[in-house]
Amino acid sequence: MSTDAFPVPTKKAPPAAAAPEILTGSGAVLRALELLGVKDVFGLPGGAIIPFYDELMSQQEIRHILVRHEQGAGHAAEGYAAASGEVGVAIATSGPGATNLVTAIADAYMDSVPLLAITGQVFSHLMGTDAFQEADIVGITMPITKHSFLVKDAADVAATIAAAYQIATSGRPGPVLVDITKDAQQNSAPFIWPPKIDLPGYRPVTKAHGKQIQAAAQLLAESKKPVFYVGGGVIRAGATDELAMLAEATGVPVVTTLMARGAFPDSHPQNLGMPGMHGTVPAVLALQESDLLISLGARFDDRVTGKASEFAPNAKVVHVDIDPAEISKIRIADVPIVGDAKDVIADLIKAYADVEGKPLELDEWWAYLNGLQKKFPLGYTEPSDGLMAPQYVISRIGELTGPEGVYAAGVGQHQMWAAQFIKYERPHAWLNSGGAGTMGYAVPAAMGAKVAEPDRVVWAIDGDGCFQMTNQELATCTINDIPIKVAIINNSSLGMVRQWQTLFYDGRHSFTDLHTGHETRMVPDFVKMADAYGALGIRVTKAEDVDAAIKLALETNDRPVVIDFIVSADAMVWPMVPQGASNSDVQYAREHAPEWDEE
Repeated sequence: MSTDAFPVPTKKAPPAAAAPEILTGSGAVLRALELLGVKDVFGLPGGAIIPFYDELMSQQEIRHILVRHEQGAGHAAEGYAAASGEVGVAIATSGPGATNLVTAIADAYMDSVPLLAITGQVFSHLMGTDAFQEADIVGITMPITKHSFLVKDAADVAATIAAAYQIATSGRPGPVLVDITKDAQQNSAPFIWPPKIDLPGYRPVTKAHGKQIQAAAQLLAESKKPVFYVGGGVIRAGATDELAMLAEATGVPVVTTLMARGAFPDSHPQNLGMPGMHGTVPAVLALQESDLLISLGARFDDRVTGKASEFAPNAKVVHVDIDPAEISKIRIADVPIVGDAKDVIADLIKAYADVEGKPLELDEWWAYLNGLQKKFPLGYTEPSDGLMAPQYVISRIGELTGPEGVYAAGVGQHQMWAAQFIKYERPHAWLNSGGAGTMGYAVPAAMGAKVAEPDRVVWAIDGDGCFQMTNQELATCTINDIPIKVAIINNSSLGMVRQWQTLFYDGRHSFTDLHTGHETRMVPDFVKMADAYGALGIRVTKAEDVDAAIKLALETNDRPVVIDFIVSADAMVWPMVPQGASNSDVQYAREHAPEWDEE
């Protein structure tokens, strides 16, 4: 089914009135957000958005979190959305305020995060004159949003916010920007909440064609070495229960991508772990040796496929995605299925029962995969320099916190270790910047997640490089009583770049030393920084002190906590498939690695 008209996703009924209420454009923004059920927003005021901020002062329904940088607002809104499944809202002024949101908007676009970005714009009569703090944010964000709106008339505000919300949350979720001129915010107009939204040309398909479902079920019944290749779309669709039912009905192994960690419990015996450049050997080789890939909400990213022309050479492909643009973009699908993962998986369960009705005969396939799991368990080598193993630190955070926690990671080695060494048993527990790979994501995303899920323990697992990009949001956390925990995996370097320099550039570590963990010159001192921000600062240099520090962090809920874990710079992320190499060349540890060619 598809349509150009949508019912407005109203969560609070508009008040009955004989005549429409007259509101300023800013008042209309506020009323629209209230009707859509928005409870929390993240932002920073400025000249072009002042009218809206003036309206915010006069109400109690929406909590505004004043960030220290607009990028922090964007990532906080992302974390809020990823942890809760609700829309995240970020607000900024014109010019540099709006452009500071761009990185977070691009991040949300890559990872299909429902984000509503509201920006102020200069007066409409000044647009195009290079007015103070003018920037064409609609034009700037067109490639990285589902849609960008420019509002110049107060009468258009309500319908535009409703449409933006609908676009952000329907089909493949993503960011939508609404840019509102200052005069549109200040002027008044009747507030008319639309009964439906007309979006010509916007037709997300959710229900898949029955013949395609039948074809996929038939291929599954005939396969000998099938794999469910699960991407983040399964989590965005709320389809994790259906995935579990499908997996158990068929007995097929499951791999969960970086964006899908928690979509299928790590403790489940059919879960082979994460595939990709730093995936587990069983997951990587299961995809590579399969005869059928059923891709559910995944997009065949280069970090998963390795050299695309050599990826899973003997496999037929069933590709399920709500975004038709992803189907056959990288790998031609034998059975393309456009639809919502929740609906498609439910239909596939029924179709498979009609075709087969029982688990497949996969004894030989599982014998091979179980052999890989036994031969290549996930592990690490203790550093030889006397410093702590970062993998140990991260695994203890996960073990002491448990599966009900939320873990937001920065980007780099610590991100991969957090994906590998923490066990994820539920969706929305793992937050990270997968597609864009944005350094600085962790702290504000954790802040947003804690606002959305105040009763959960929320960790930002960050690197010393990433932390220095957005640590100012610790002030936001302290002032607004958002007690996140921050674990800085401090190897005193840009670790992933350093790893590539070690492997591919003959150990020439050019411009990757950050001096954050040096005893003689610690710049900055993260413990002192935490204290300055009103957080509890702890430094850990010995493995025997790790548990005590984590337990103290878990017991401290009256302020943020920052733990500076001084770890070895020589630790590397393994397994590894070098960029551009075939997944068949996955290397389990450095001693097995040949002289790799970066190309």
